Amino acid sequence: MSVATAPLPRRLASLVRIEHTVFALPFAYVGAFLAAAGWPGLGDVLWVTVAMVGARTLAMALNRLVDAELDARNPRTASRELPSGALTRVQVLAFSAAALAVFLVAVFQLDPIVRWLWPIPVVMFFGYPYLKRFTWLCHLWLGGCLGLAPVGAWLAVSGTAPWEAWAIAGAVLLWVAGFDLFYSLYDLEHDRREGLHSWAVRFGDRGVFWGARGFHAGTVTLLAAAAVGLGAGVLHWLGVLAVAGLLAYEHGIVRPGDLRRLDAAFFTVNGAISVVYFVFVASDVLVR
Repeated sequence: MSVATAPLPRRLASLVRIEHTVFALPFAYVGAFLAAAGWPGLGDVLWVTVAMVGARTLAMALNRLVDAELDARNPRTASRELPSGALTRVQVLAFSAAALAVFLVAVFQLDPIVRWLWPIPVVMFFGYPYLKRFTWLCHLWLGGCLGLAPVGAWLAVSGTAPWEAWAIAGAVLLWVAGFDLFYSLYDLEHDRREGLHSWAVRFGDRGVFWGARGFHAGTVTLLAAAAVGLGAGVLHWLGVLAVAGLLAYEHGIVRPGDLRRLDAAFFTVNGAISVVYFVFVASDVLVR
């Protein structure tokens, strides 16, 4: 069954790539578990999950709306739901409004401080797709959007955000920005034709690899700094080492001029990074 003839819920799930929630959601759980120094409670876990799904759905739907015309001119993305006509702009706008409503309902079940802070991620989500029209630093903004996950969940559970929460947020920012540099190579020629900005357009493919290496080295450094500040146990440190190992593997399978395994690096390895790190961190705080 093609996407165009699929039921509406399936078309909407495809629009926002719901399965990619695995990138950010485990880091939200990291923030929640560390904030509680153990199990945060079923209620907090549930509402953090709902808030994350709503927020990410909103972010992706807005991105697809803003980029619909660009996507239609890009052979790689022309078959997406909006350019292909599988969904209309009205349907996606309604879906975005529903995602925002779900996000807000969840936010108001959590610590009161996040009831005042919820506009921050929404503004960041809306601004992201426009940035590539102006600056090659757009990858860092995307990383910042996902970096809100651990610090937001930390605030949602405890009402506080110590520097360790921000260090993990910074690690997520650099991790996402680094793998987004790789992904920008797919659209290098299209971006040049359209006058769009990306790290790849500015620095070329070798610049992408050097930038990603630097960002991912920063990821490991910040995770290690947070572990030190938290007085983390052995399992937490094993999680940091696992992230370092997976990032090294990612850089080993993708090379300048050889992008055959880029999808494996982007989806499989990065999905594993977030899940593996969460499992080690949660295990560490639960066994203490």
